[in-house]
This record gives sequence, structure tokens and C-alpha cells, in this order.
Amino acid sequence: MPTPTSPVAPPGGSGRGSRRAGFRPDIEGLRAVAVLGVLAFHAAVPGLTGGFVGVDVFFVISGHLITGLLLREAVTTGRIRLGEFFSRRARRLLPSAAVVLGAVALAGAWLTVPLRRTELEYDVVAAALSTANWRFVQQQTDYLAAGHDQSPLLHFWSLAVEEQFYLLWAPLFAGFVYAAARAARRGRAVRSVVTAFTAVLALGAFVLSLRWTGDSVSLAYLGTPSRVWQFGVGALLALLPWHLLRGPRPLRLLCGWAGAGALLWCMVEYDASTPYPGYAALVPTLATAAIILAGIPDRSADGSADGPDARGVGRLLAGRAPRAVGRLSYTLYLWHWPVLVLAEARLGPLDWTARTALTVAAVLPALATMRWIEQPLRYSRTVSELPRRGLSVGVSAVVIPVVLALVMGTTTLRLLGPTTPVDVKGLPPGAAEGPHLLSREGTPLRSGPVVPSPVQARKDFPPDGACEVAPPVTSSPRCLFGATDSPDRMVLLGDSHAGQWFSPMLALAAERGWALQELVKQGCPLPELSVVNPQLGRTYHECDTWRADALARITKGPKPRLVVIASLNRYTDDQRLLARGWERTLKPLRALGVPIVYLEDTPVPGKDIPACVSGHTADPEACAFPRSTAQWPDPLARRIAAGRVPGVRAVSVNPVLCPPEGADCPAVLDRILLYRDDAHLTDVAAVVLTPRLERLLSETGALTGGTGAAAAARADGWTRVMHDDFEGPAGARPSADRWTYDIGTCYPGCPAPQWGTGEIETMTDSADNVRLDGKGTLEIVPTRRDGKWYSGRIESRRADFAPPPGGVMRIEASIALPDVTGPAAAGYWPAFWTLGAKLRDGYTGWPSVGELDIMESVNGRDTFFGSMHCGIAEGGPCEEPVGLTSGPQPCPGCRTGFHSYAVEVDLTPGAEEVRWYLDGRIHHRVAAARMDAGTWDRAVHHGLFLILNVAMGGKLPAADGLTAGPGTEPGHPMRVEHVTVSTREGTTRS
Repeated sequence: MPTPTSPVAPPGGSGRGSRRAGFRPDIEGLRAVAVLGVLAFHAAVPGLTGGFVGVDVFFVISGHLITGLLLREAVTTGRIRLGEFFSRRARRLLPSAAVVLGAVALAGAWLTVPLRRTELEYDVVAAALSTANWRFVQQQTDYLAAGHDQSPLLHFWSLAVEEQFYLLWAPLFAGFVYAAARAARRGRAVRSVVTAFTAVLALGAFVLSLRWTGDSVSLAYLGTPSRVWQFGVGALLALLPWHLLRGPRPLRLLCGWAGAGALLWCMVEYDASTPYPGYAALVPTLATAAIILAGIPDRSADGSADGPDARGVGRLLAGRAPRAVGRLSYTLYLWHWPVLVLAEARLGPLDWTARTALTVAAVLPALATMRWIEQPLRYSRTVSELPRRGLSVGVSAVVIPVVLALVMGTTTLRLLGPTTPVDVKGLPPGAAEGPHLLSREGTPLRSGPVVPSPVQARKDFPPDGACEVAPPVTSSPRCLFGATDSPDRMVLLGDSHAGQWFSPMLALAAERGWALQELVKQGCPLPELSVVNPQLGRTYHECDTWRADALARITKGPKPRLVVIASLNRYTDDQRLLARGWERTLKPLRALGVPIVYLEDTPVPGKDIPACVSGHTADPEACAFPRSTAQWPDPLARRIAAGRVPGVRAVSVNPVLCPPEGADCPAVLDRILLYRDDAHLTDVAAVVLTPRLERLLSETGALTGGTGAAAAARADGWTRVMHDDFEGPAGARPSADRWTYDIGTCYPGCPAPQWGTGEIETMTDSADNVRLDGKGTLEIVPTRRDGKWYSGRIESRRADFAPPPGGVMRIEASIALPDVTGPAAAGYWPAFWTLGAKLRDGYTGWPSVGELDIMESVNGRDTFFGSMHCGIAEGGPCEEPVGLTSGPQPCPGCRTGFHSYAVEVDLTPGAEEVRWYLDGRIHHRVAAARMDAGTWDRAVHHGLFLILNVAMGGKLPAADGLTAGPGTEPGHPMRVEHVTVSTREGTTRS
């Protein structure tokens, strides 16, 4: 399928001089129509989105003229002089192409970045050797090669197709002539045999083109076999005796004008969505044939030919201006595309007016090349006298750009450094948490080149072999890694954005003695969506088949310990459609009853990052890209965070890959080059993110065991399931992955106005009230504006914090209370506490769902207390509304410094209790024996969520004898250094 930058065919070397036998001035003018359509298409001129059909025009013209030339020689001489034929082609085509190739090779050294330069030199070699189309077929059909900048020589694909046609067609024709040498009527015999062969060949190639258009649009568009039929149509025009047809002249006039109209219609109506070539290519191909056919002169009995009808399209095409453009079409075609691409490489994307101006400017080098290179060599008596001289010119025109490209490419490769893969075992350790990618412990980071280097990054794929299956494949191989004989396995499922996590997932699985099963398909959305694959150029049916097969294998095979899913989240911007697609995919996975973790999609730069960095080695910050375009809204992550996708947890490394400060995401962090193309992480980046992933997965409760970075925190038997040290820039919000804001004066629906406690503040999500201080501390600050109080209250997104069966859960925070006392502190009520998860289902059911107040303090006293609420609203086993409280606990330094406040929920059989700690010392405990089993069960045998807030006024400060008034000072924050939730299996009482 053509795209807005799809190349088109050149007005190749099938032209002849203007005064030779068989010369058709209307065909020379037809070239002008074709090349102008091509140029307008490449310049993105509005309204000419189908200008790429010029490829069909040129191929038909070439087939017609070359076949006519060979046929005339066969009839008149009885043989085909291949040396003379290829000599003409060589001196006509190759010198001009060599000039352009040499100019591009030299200009690329100045205008393109080093990594792009090396690829450009390979393009020069392929173009010089007439194999450019196959190089670009390989690149455009290779999903893993996507995301690279366009080549200034992309348009050489069609010149390669023409030259391959010449290399095949002339020897075949010569063979037919030789076989018919003894025929009585040699000319008729040659014409009959070649016509039959051409018809069969064209039909077969057309069928192949249809098939490839359905299977691989790049192969269909760029491949020689799928274009042969268009040359064949032109050849049949030369082979069949159309000049003997004496049809009425109006019919021929109509034929020509209808062809011209159809051709212009294609240029206007076709666009990037047109399946091409396929059946759509029939229209411009047959339209060109109709124009050529209309201009074939009638032959009279004496052999003279009628001139073109004054009313025919041929008379218009044979005008001076069309013919002038037609003569220039070959060199203009050669020059215009490099001018456009190299200008944009230097200046950035240009609009259609600038591209049009550049295209017009390309006329100057095109004229110079035609005047001083093409025409002198083409008409030189010295060169044309002997075929070997023309062939020598052609060979030189091939060798010179090849040598130039190899020299420049080798020099650039030396500058880029080694191409050998990075040894991941020698990488510095990654940080498990915090704002940095690499750990700051041990040897400090040193300045130096990025790792991997840009040339290494281009090939820095996950080492998973053939397990990231290509678009045509409908079922993944076995793809089991690590401890393949283990009964425990982790499944990595999704598209290439899941595949980029192969190395860290394998490391985490191997650390635990598990197997890793990878089920990953390129460009295939994991949510059930119907998409078009750009490599196949059609609806991606193979994706649907593969997805169904992968889900069936997971659900019918051995039950996994963990399923990790990931997918590019921009296959569609229809969020409802995406949500339905995810629901259909997740339904069979959730039915397994195993942990499912969704790895949120990583930033998508949208530009070739390794190429950019290769040109900015001293300042890779120049390769940063906008957050607004790199990170799309993620509806699945939002639904998971809101608790609407039970059984699925979401984790994200994006806070470190794209830190919340600033508007841009970096391309390089801590000297690690993050991206291998325009969308995927390098394997090196994925490897150094392993400790962070381990922590995030452990915090979800989905990953257990191991001996890595996350396990270090479990040396005493505790497993950290959530931790936040509030790292981030000053004024930033706390992590949206971990915390959500409570807003206003009550929960949704206001089941308890003024938060049920008579508070007078309004809670906000403003940085005035909740912010990071840039030094690793969260601040919750009460403020007063226009006589009204405002403050902050945040809750953990997770509401499933609970002890394991028979084990213990510990919730701890390091807090400095607001540093204000006396009358200025009247009404201050800072708190760190929990509520039962069921409260989120309509926010009703207090106090039976349970509340654990880990730390509360009022009115700036040098005291704090802890409490448990349960049972019924008045009285009951928890003595509501006061609760089972510790009473005021002295803490003279709690306003001026950080202290550790903690609660442990211990479910050790026969000894269940809740314990409160200050700096590791128990100051309060409530045993299960204190109440009936039902009340205890409803209070603690479930998940909890955490709350941090500073209230103003209300029942508790009033009960202490003070309330917020004019003398109360705003602006004194409660500061929180960290919050940690940990669990321990089967422990005994402390």
C-alpha cells in the first residue's frame, strides 16, 4: 500500500532521441504527466494523493518502447545485439544515477547523523548495484526494522526494477529470435512466440501481484515479480499489430481522452488507504495503455503513417512544454527525492509549500546533469562507436559510487565504535526505587559514552530467538526458557512491547527456579482489536488467530504462577473499544485465579532515537521527546487502579523513564541509551530495570521468593509489598501509581458530610496542600484562603493490604508532625490510618469494616495516640465512637523530627492481635480475645487501604479543648519521609 512517502518509479531509460524511427513525441509528453504526478505526491501537494501511480505509467512506457526496439531489430536484422543493447542502456542511465549517488553519499556525510550515514552508504551500494528494491523490501517487511528514518535513495527501488527487467527481457527476447531464425517468416514467428509468452507472463505476474498485495504490501509494491505484468502490458502494445486496426477515428480519440481522464482520476482519488498495487493498479496501467494505443499511427498501403489527430490527447502531450519536462523527467526524478529527504534531515519536517519549493529547486541539478552528463555520453560518437566503451562507462558508473560509499561507510563505523553486543553481565546495578535509573550505591557513575552505543542499540533486541513471532505467523513456538522442567512458570504475553521485557522476566523467573514462557507476536494488540498491519498492508487476521491460540495454550496448559501482560496502548484512540477488547482478553486469564500483572506501556518517542543520539553524543538531551505525544492515556491502568478489574495489578516504570518534572522524556538516563528505535526499549535498559521491576512485582504480591535486590529487604523474613520514599522534584505530586486524592468534604455521594468528624477544611489535589519537597519528603499542608481552610488527604490506590494466612502485616511511616504548638496549632489534626477495603464499595459500613489509626495528634500537643474502631457506631466491643485507644502517648520530639509510627496485624493462630509501635517500641495492643469472633473477623480479616491527611477542626480537636480559629496559623505541614507495607509468613508474636 502506498504511503505519503512511498517511492515511485523513475522515468527510466526507455527513451530515445526525438528524431529517430519510431519516436513518439506524445509518449515523451506522457512522461511529463507521470513525473509531475510523482513530484506533486512527494511534495504532499493537496489533492494529488495518488500521484504514486506514475510508477505504472513509467513501467508501461518502458515495456512498450524496449519491446518495440527489440522487435524492430529482430525483424530487420534477424538477431539481437545484446552488447549494443546494454551499452545503450548503460550510457543512458548509469552515469546520471552515479552522479546522484555520489552526491548523496557526500551530502549525507554533512547533512545526516552518523548512524543514519552508515545505513545511507549501504543504500548507495544497493542502488548502484540495481538491487535497491530488494533492500527496501527487506526493511519494510521487517517489523523489527521499523521506525528508521527514510532513505534519500528510496526512489531508486523502481530504477532497480526497470534494470532487472532489462537484464531479463533482452536475453529472453534474443533467445526467441535465435529459435525463430530458420522460420520462413521470421518476423511473424518472433512476434507470435513472444506475444504468447508475454501474455502468459503478464497474467501470472498479475495474479502474483494480487496475492502479494493481500499478504505483503511492501513485497507487492517494491518486488520485481509483482511489477512484471505492467511491463508486459506495454510489451503487448508493441507486439500486437494495433496499427492495422482501422476503427473509427472518434473511437480512438475517445480511447485516448478516457485514458488521460482515468489517469488523472487515479492521481486525485487514490491515497494511502488504497490497497496497492492489486486490482487498483489496473486502472492507471490500462489508462496508460489506452493513451499509447490512441497515439499509434495508422499505416496506409504505401507504409506511410498518419500524424496525430489535432483533437486527440496525443497532440496535447506532444506539445513543446510537456516534451521538455519529459526529456528532463529522468534526472529530475533522480534529484528531487534526495533534495527533499536531506533537507528535512537538516531542517526537520516541512509543510507542502516548502517541499514544493525544494522540488522546483531540484530542476537546477537535474538540468545540469542532463546537459553535461546524460546527453554528452548518450550521443557521444566515441562512446557509442563500440559497445564495450558504453559498457565500460556503465561499469565505472557502478564502481565509483560503490567504492565511495564503502570508504565513507567504513570511516563512519570507526567513529561509531564497536558493533559487538553489550555484555549485560558487566552493566552497573539498576536502582530498585527512586528517581534514578542506576543505583547510587558502590562505585559512583563516571562520564563516558552511552551504553549501548547507537550502533549497538540498533540491534539490541531481547535474546529470545524466534519467539517474538513475525506478522505472518499464527502460533508461537514452545518458547520455554530458564528452568524448563520446573512445575512453576511465569508467562510473558503480548506484543513487542511485552517482548522487550524478556530479559528481566527471565532473570526473575530463573532466580526463583521457575520457567518463563514467552508468547509474543509483533504488532499484535493483546486486547481483542481488529487492526491493519503495515507490513502486510491489510487487516491483521493472523493476530486474531495467534491471540486465540495463545490464550488457549495458557488456559489449557499447566497453571502458571504469574502472568505478565503488556501491549502498545495506541492501536486505537477509541477508549471504549479498547476497554471492551481488554475485557474479552482478560476474561479467560482471570478465570485461572492466578496473579496477573499489567506492565503499563513505556513511552513511545516517535523518532529514531539511536540515530539522533549518534549525532548528539555530547548532548543527548537534545534527543528528548515530548511527554504529551510519548505517553497516551492508559484506560486499562486507570480501571485497574480504580479496582474495576479484579485480579489484575498494574505496575509502571514510567516515573523513571519519563520523570514527572519537565515536559519532555529523556532518550538517555545515567548514560544508558533507553531506546533501540522509535518505540522499543533497548535490552540494556530493560536489564538495568530488573531490580525495579522485581520490587514493583513484589509489591503487588504477585512475585515471591528470589535472592535479588528485592529479596535483600526480606533477609529478616519480611516481604515488602509497598514502599514509597517520596522521591521527586519539589512541588510534584506523589506517585499516581500508589496514591489517589480525596477531594472535597466527603466521599462520593456524601454518606458522611464533613468526613463524618465535623472537620471544616476542604480537601484538594493542589500542590499548595499536597506536594513533594524535592528532598525525599511528602508534605501535607493546611492553608487558609479568604477565611476558608484547605488541606490534603491521599489514599493508597491499593486496598488489598492484608497479612498472609497465619502471618503478619506491618504498616509503617516515618513522620514529622506539624511544627506548631499553642494557640497557633488550635484545630490541627494530622493522621496516618487505615480503613477496610469494603468501605470503598459505596463508602458505607463504618465502623464494622474496621479502622486502625496508626498515628493521630491534635492541637500541636507533644503527644499522639493509636486506636482501633470496629463493631457498631455507638458502644459495642470497640467502645465507639472513641474506639479502643492507646490514650495520649508522650513524644516531645515528634514535631521537630521524624519518628517511626507502625501497626502490625498479627494473624498467628491462637494469638491474633493488633500492635502499635513508636520507633520500634510497642505502646498499644488489642487482642482478638477483646471482642467476639465475628466483630474481629469483620475488622481485620480483609484488605486495608492507607490514608494520610491533615484535618482542621472537628470533634477530636474540640474534645481536646481547642478548635480552629482566627489565631490558628496555616502553612505548617505534616512531613512524611516514607511509607512501607510489609508481610511475614507464619511468624510468631513479637
